[in-house]
Amino acid sequence: MGQCRVHGRFVCAPRSVLSPPPAREHLMAPISSLSNARVKALRGLRERKTREQTGLFLVEGVRGVQDALQLGADVEQLVVAPDLLRHPVGPALFTRQQRLGTACLEVSAEVYDSITRGVSLKYGPQGLAAVVRQAWLPLPEAIRRRDRCWVALDAVADPGNLGTILRTCDAVGAAGVILLGPTADPYDPAAVRASMGAIFSRRLVRATFAELVAARRRHGFTVVGTSGGATADYRSVIYRPPVVLLMGSEHTGLSPQQQELCDLVVRIPMVGRADSLNVAVATGVVLYEIFHQQPPNVIHEPMLAV
Repeated sequence: MGQCRVHGRFVCAPRSVLSPPPAREHLMAPISSLSNARVKALRGLRERKTREQTGLFLVEGVRGVQDALQLGADVEQLVVAPDLLRHPVGPALFTRQQRLGTACLEVSAEVYDSITRGVSLKYGPQGLAAVVRQAWLPLPEAIRRRDRCWVALDAVADPGNLGTILRTCDAVGAAGVILLGPTADPYDPAAVRASMGAIFSRRLVRATFAELVAARRRHGFTVVGTSGGATADYRSVIYRPPVVLLMGSEHTGLSPQQQELCDLVVRIPMVGRADSLNVAVATGVVLYEIFHQQPPNVIHEPMLAV
């Protein structure tokens, strides 16, 4: 049995799931059996339960694999289907990682499709995927960093919304997302796709609301919430860093208890018939005002063309 750390605790998982193939396995014939034990283990990563048990997740597509490698993610192995690898960057990327000793597993197109179904991009599998280890930061460590801004999400259920919020955090330089309560899995394929690589550049924290309250009492950061009933326009207040932007669920917003924690509760004015915004849109609107008031130093690293 192997061990991995998930959300601050160790869990056991079968070695067939955790152990990558030998680095030179790419010299063997591609695996073509759908019942192969390693293939079954990889297919299991489509399920949240398996992702949490193993601490792993699957990224499909050349751009996603490239992001993982360039942003320092812990890539356990690459999975390649030579017959599907037509992207101009794909072969060079794969060959480079082979030379660097990354464990590689070659599979047939049929097997690859069975592994990445529901994970691959909407225009079809690209023939290159990566098994990546999840990265979680403990709340005390996150708060001690004194980053300019974090987003805390309570019970956000849609993984696409979560991935979009991560992408916006990356765009404005926010440190990452603190997940409170029963939230969507940030390593769900829909969240990973929507994040457009931000799953690798932003930090992720799991905590309870009580732990967030205790951290605020101890470290004194500014908590900002949103509500349609608030009197203050989000553009009219000063956001004093470090800021935690606390956003409620898609259906109920912030509870009275959560609003009590906030130093500022602001509203986003709307003139149409809608009485609320999508949580990812609302988060982005307020984040950009925080960004406007406290612009970070932005450095874009060059990326390979995709």
